[in-house]
Amino acid sequence: MSDVLREYPLHIKECLDALPSDRLEELIDLLRRKITDKKKIIVFGNGGSASTASHFACDMAKGVFTGGGPRIKALSLNDCIPLMTAWANDEGYDRVFVEPLANYLEEGDLVIGISASGNSPNVLRAIEYANSHGAATVGLVGKGGGRLAELAQLSIVVKSDSYEEVEDIHMIIAHMVKVALISLSEDIQVQRFRDGVADAPGLHGLPRR
Repeated sequence: MSDVLREYPLHIKECLDALPSDRLEELIDLLRRKITDKKKIIVFGNGGSASTASHFACDMAKGVFTGGGPRIKALSLNDCIPLMTAWANDEGYDRVFVEPLANYLEEGDLVIGISASGNSPNVLRAIEYANSHGAATVGLVGKGGGRLAELAQLSIVVKSDSYEEVEDIHMIIAHMVKVALISLSEDIQVQRFRDGVADAPGLHGLPRR
């Protein structure tokens, strides 16, 4: 037991050290541009990745705003259980993301699929749909990347074969992105104000960090 408690944090640090900083910066810039353009951020995943998707969407839709940033149109396709089970029951589990995605997706939106293996059929179907309908696509993956790393226009691969480590790092990435967007919020708000699509920065009256 003591070996696990000592080694697990070391493995997490190794995963963090191996993250591609250039791709993380590309993800943050992509999010910044989509937020500035008032596009939707749509996220989804299975199991632990479903929890990460919901958490990420919450941080985007509420956490960034209350941190002093802009309002973001973010949603997780995992969060309506009746809709997921209806599609799973009637059409098959591989349709649970692509069918709701078809309800919401508009050209230029950003679609983020999260899969530790990179091979979840329902995630792959939704990314394929997004690619063919003018969306930007991102894959958060592990275990070598799988097919999702090939399909997504931008992929960030955690260098680990452990589901636990991959899921931990995906959550850390989500939090890093949130903090980065809060720090960039002034630039986003100023640009939207200049484009005539938002009130002047800071008018929502919430504290800035």
